[in-house]
Amino acid sequence: MAELLWSLQDSQLVARFQRRCGLFPALDEGPGENGAGPADGEAQTPELGHLPAAKGKGAGEPANGLRRLAAPQAYVQKYVVKNYFYYYLFRFSAALGQEVFYITFLPFTHWNIDPYLSRRLTIIWVYPFVLGLMMAVVFSTLVGLSRLYTGMHTVLDVLGGILITAILIVLTYPAWTLIDRLDSASPLLPVCVLVVPFFLCYNYPVSDYYSPTRADTTTIMAAGAGVTIGFWINHFFQLVSEPMESLPVIQNIPPLTTDLLVLGLAKFTVGIVLILLVRQLVQKLSLQVLYSWFKVVTRNKEARRRLEIEVPYKFVTYTSVGICAITFVPMLHRFLGLL
Repeated sequence: MAELLWSLQDSQLVARFQRRCGLFPALDEGPGENGAGPADGEAQTPELGHLPAAKGKGAGEPANGLRRLAAPQAYVQKYVVKNYFYYYLFRFSAALGQEVFYITFLPFTHWNIDPYLSRRLTIIWVYPFVLGLMMAVVFSTLVGLSRLYTGMHTVLDVLGGILITAILIVLTYPAWTLIDRLDSASPLLPVCVLVVPFFLCYNYPVSDYYSPTRADTTTIMAAGAGVTIGFWINHFFQLVSEPMESLPVIQNIPPLTTDLLVLGLAKFTVGIVLILLVRQLVQKLSLQVLYSWFKVVTRNKEARRRLEIEVPYKFVTYTSVGICAITFVPMLHRFLGLL
């Protein structure tokens, strides 16, 4: 068993998968610029493959891009793309696990389809359970394969993530309906929703080198906390009507017309603009407060990676984004006559 687990960490498995997908190492390797991390590499639109390497400085290193690319004097492997279908497929798939997807897909569902569906999607993609599970499997598979394609994780990393997710689904599925109704159970819920995720993010496991996974985890946890608090505010102040016990989307879906498309686009545009404004404002204010508190030079990008700064500013920012998307954007829609 130990040998099997060790073999799944072999970077050659990642390299073989890349070659089967038409991604081959270029001959001219050079040092990466300023040790670019995986977020930088994935955000670029390279000409002929400037994706992170499947192998590090040594051939025996694991293909874990987060650790390798964060190390001092790290290298970035250049690649030649010979199959652009897989290249663009996995570039798109990688975006499914990034902020831009969650900041657009879930709010769009809440504003234009059904708030109850959006709330259940916050727990897990479940409409109905079989269809939601299939969607989750497809999206998760694409994201997982994209991590192999870009050399960010080993096969063991991906399989371990799938196994942990499956266990959590099995263990928590009986409680999903209960969790879904907790937003109206107690006025103490917002306190628990804020304290517990923040504590977990602040005590995130520490690695030898800086890794963006702590920031990504904080973003997801904070956004989930903000969405939960937003639903609680809506219920506590009776800003929305009580949801139906079953998802009403298919039965009551209106016919798709030009007017409906224009209305949906207008609601989405208004909502995204407000969310981005809130995100920018809260991020700047929180960083200014933290820089002042810890006596850090303003605009020091390295200081953002410090635990006592990164976690609080990310948590405050994306909790505000979640609350804004669920509570304040619908209020603005109502004020503008878009509902």
